[in-house]
Amino acid sequence: MTVESASARGVVTSYLQTLHQAMIKVPGQAIDDAVAALRHARAMDATVVFAGNGGSASTASHFAADLAKNTMHPVQGRFRTVCLSDNIALFSAWSNDEGYENGFLEGVKTHLRPIDVFVAISGSGNSENILRAARFARDIGCTVIGLTGFDGGKLLSIASINLTVPAATIEEAEDGHLILNHAFCTAIRHLDQAGVPA
Repeated sequence: MTVESASARGVVTSYLQTLHQAMIKVPGQAIDDAVAALRHARAMDATVVFAGNGGSASTASHFAADLAKNTMHPVQGRFRTVCLSDNIALFSAWSNDEGYENGFLEGVKTHLRPIDVFVAISGSGNSENILRAARFARDIGCTVIGLTGFDGGKLLSIASINLTVPAATIEEAEDGHLILNHAFCTAIRHLDQAGVPA
């Protein structure tokens, strides 16, 4: 074994241990509340709208896809999902004409109704285009689920439900959000199979 591989393994092991420690600090009540809000949205035939920038845009897209496809149930039905980050033509048009900080705001104005859920994903919790969209969603009565890292940033005071992964790096925060995506879809399937009402 080379020094380089031994060193890499040590770094990766340390990273995974740190990520594990951050994940177990995500509040359990927020996890329960988020899953309940998602299942309630499906029961109401509401839409779950996602948004994020950069790596969080990929997470938003992944989450929207998994929630729509991997939770289908013959009785509970299917989730309606929209990812604002997926339509780069529309996002860039709004951003070009109205300012980047308003790119997602215009998207939520199009898609959100008071019964819907907005999932706002921001590693820092301070992305202005996410904050503006989240404020609009909150103000019209939507449930806002915030996925953040570090200390939650400004999104912490806007979101109805805060899922903060208290990670030391953006990589850990983004990994944590993807883990929550998969864990939530798994939890929803289990609750559905057990016949737990939404």
